This record gives sequence, C-alpha cells and structure tokens, in this order.
Amino acid sequence: MINVTKPFVPPISEYNDLVEGIFKRSWFTNDGPLLSKLELDLKEYLEVPHLLYVTNGTIALQLGIKALELSGDIITTPFSYVATTSSIVWEGCSPVFADIDAETLNIDVSKIEQLITEKTSAILATHVYGNACDIEAIQKIAEKNNLKVIYDGAHAFGTKYKGKSIFNYGDLSTCSFHATKLYHTVEGGSIVSQDPGLIKKIARMRSFGHISATEFDGCGINGKNSELHAAMGICNLKYINDILSSRKRQSSFYKKRLEHSNVQFQKIESNTEYNYAYFPIILRSESELIECISELKPHQIFPRRYFYPSLNSLDYVMYNECPVSEDISKRVLCLPLFFDLKEEEQLLITRIVLRSLNN
Repeated sequence: MINVTKPFVPPISEYNDLVEGIFKRSWFTNDGPLLSKLELDLKEYLEVPHLLYVTNGTIALQLGIKALELSGDIITTPFSYVATTSSIVWEGCSPVFADIDAETLNIDVSKIEQLITEKTSAILATHVYGNACDIEAIQKIAEKNNLKVIYDGAHAFGTKYKGKSIFNYGDLSTCSFHATKLYHTVEGGSIVSQDPGLIKKIARMRSFGHISATEFDGCGINGKNSELHAAMGICNLKYINDILSSRKRQSSFYKKRLEHSNVQFQKIESNTEYNYAYFPIILRSESELIECISELKPHQIFPRRYFYPSLNSLDYVMYNECPVSEDISKRVLCLPLFFDLKEEEQLLITRIVLRSLNN
C-alpha cells in the first residue's frame, strides 16, 4: 500500500534512550526538560527569536487569535485545511474568504482590500503546501488598515523566504507537527513571534493561565505538550536535512515524468526556498481527477484530494463566492510523497497517472 504520506520514523533505539530518561524522572508533561530542549533546538534550527511548542497546529491558531484579542471578521483563504477556518469560528470570529491565485494557490492579495470593513481585525493567510504567500503585499495592506497578520504555516517547516525562516513574518506564525507532516512530533505544533511580550502571554495561556501554582492571569487553556512527543521531535530533527533532500529529489522526479502531460503544477512564489511538503497536481476536470484516483486504487495507491472542498462552502460559515478556489479544489490531487518512497514506486504512480490522462 502506498498512501499519500507516511510518517518518518527515527531509529527506535534513539527514541528509547530518551524515553528511558522520561521514565526515570517520571516527568511526563508540564514543561519538562525535553520540551525545553526541543523548543531551543527548533529556535536554533529555524533561526527564530521566540518559539512555543504546543499541543497541535490547530490550538496554535486558536491561541494566536485569542492572544491577539481579535474579534469580528478575519479575512482568510478558502483553500486550506479545515482547521484554518474552524479555528476562526471556534474563537468567536467570522471568516471572510478572499479567493486564491490560480497559480500559487495562496490567497490572492488583490482580493483582500475590497473585503475590509470596520469589523475586520486581521488577515489569516496559509502558506499553501509550504509555498510562501505574497508577504510584502499582505504586510502593506495590514499596516495601511491597522490589521494583525497571522500565517498558518502548517505545511511550511523548512521553507525560507528571502533567506529567512518563513515563520519570521507576520504578528505570529504557526506550524503543525502532526505525523503526516515532513517534520513531526506525532502530534504537536508551534507558535513563533518576533514579539517577546506576545510569546510570554501565550506561554501563560497554554498552561491554564498559571503565573504560579495558585495564581492565574486571565482565562487559559490546556495547550501544553508532553515529554514523549518532545522526544520524538528531538529525534526527528536530527534527520530533517535528509528528509528535505529526499522530498526535493522525489518532487523533481515527479515533475520530470509529468511535465509534458496536461497537469498543472503549483507555481512557487519568488524569493522562496521551498520545502517540497507536498506534490499537488491540478487536472483538467473533476471527472479526470476521479478517473485518475480510480486507476490508482486497484494498485493500492492512495493519493489525496487535498484541499477539498473549498472552505467557503462549509455549512457553518457565511458563503461568499470564490470561483478560483471552488474550481481548483475540485481538480487538485496530492500524489504520494514521503521519506522512503522508492523511485520504482514513483515510476508506477506516474505511469498510471499518465495512462489515465490518455484514456
């Protein structure tokens, strides 16, 4: 079976060495030594000033929205995982969808300003598949209209923009370390900000608002993570450069095999050092996509319709038309991509995809 992704697994002996220490200390959660080490290691690797390790990428978004004290409308993308929208709704705000660029698949900056009203408090944009947004244009709009900027960088671990980590932009950026991501801690996520005061505030919020054993500063939540998850993150970070290299090599193979077909590839934003988090292809029609999936399935190959559906069509949000996102979401398919995917497996996948396109 070849799934769309497969978690990277470090040598079990390395993980067990760290787990033995956890068992000896009997310190499993609540800011243990491995969690502190992971935060420091991630800050060093990503070259970011402040980073908090949290339960997952969704709670990272929710904490960010809460910490920035956002209210009313948040302009966001309809082309992302559902957590981007649900986090806005969960925090009592209203998502207002700006359509996407048909090539980069990121939020179309030319569509943002016309959606701004007196109720708008922020822009929440996703670096789709790890592809950097038009950061300068978004920042310019935000400053002109006194808006906060959150970047959902769930897919963007390892991506750089103008030579710096993608997480160095916006009022804050989030990442997911779910097992399906190229870098993972089984479950987990992070929040990055240039503002030490904001990070301090979120650090309190992620642990119920504690400022001491008996004192609280506002309403917090349980957004902490465990030593067992941190141990996995510490192990996996040792291999991150190999992981990034393998995905780049696999993506190049896919592109070379499919470049003369009728599929469209995502355009990577200029000034971006891409992390090859996914390999999406955009087919000519939804029926062609369904046919492609049906051809792959008998061979136990399972790509993913990611992202589908367009989030502006969810039944718990107010619909506004986003024709590009609605169209792309019906035609985009992510092919299998993971560390130990073999070239012969990629050859089989592309052979079947090409055959389905020629039917």
